[in-house]
Amino acid sequence: MTTTTHAGAARGSTPWHLWLVGALAILWNGYGAFDYTMTHLQGDAWLRAAGMTEAQISYFNAMPAWMTGVWAVGVWGGLLGAVLLLARRRLALPVFLISLAAFLLSLLYTYALSDGAAVMGQMAMTMNLVIFAGCVFFAWYAWAMTKRGLLR
Repeated sequence: MTTTTHAGAARGSTPWHLWLVGALAILWNGYGAFDYTMTHLQGDAWLRAAGMTEAQISYFNAMPAWMTGVWAVGVWGGLLGAVLLLARRRLALPVFLISLAAFLLSLLYTYALSDGAAVMGQMAMTMNLVIFAGCVFFAWYAWAMTKRGLLR
């Protein structure tokens, strides 16, 4: 006899939406990791190609080293969380939460501890809202799948 747990999925099987969300999480967070890597490999040329102005590049380059660490935790944590989600590990939730916390810390720096809001402009604020929504969604999804017993 098969026990049904969620939306007709037999206990132990992976529902289709976990694969979909996991793949989206890999793409979403993978782009963040790619951007991080290219910024470190190509520097200002990458930032210019991304559409940043000279003032924005100067602001970015003047960030303290701890902010680079925060950025690294955010993007690589998000990618690790996505891998853990696809592996159906409940560790995905705390890793996504750490990634979210790192992103929130970067927002604190940008909007409260520096003049980042003025330098980066409205487009960056909009992008930050989109990134925030993605971080919250992936953490919420990992929480929901953990609560349903799909992550072990």
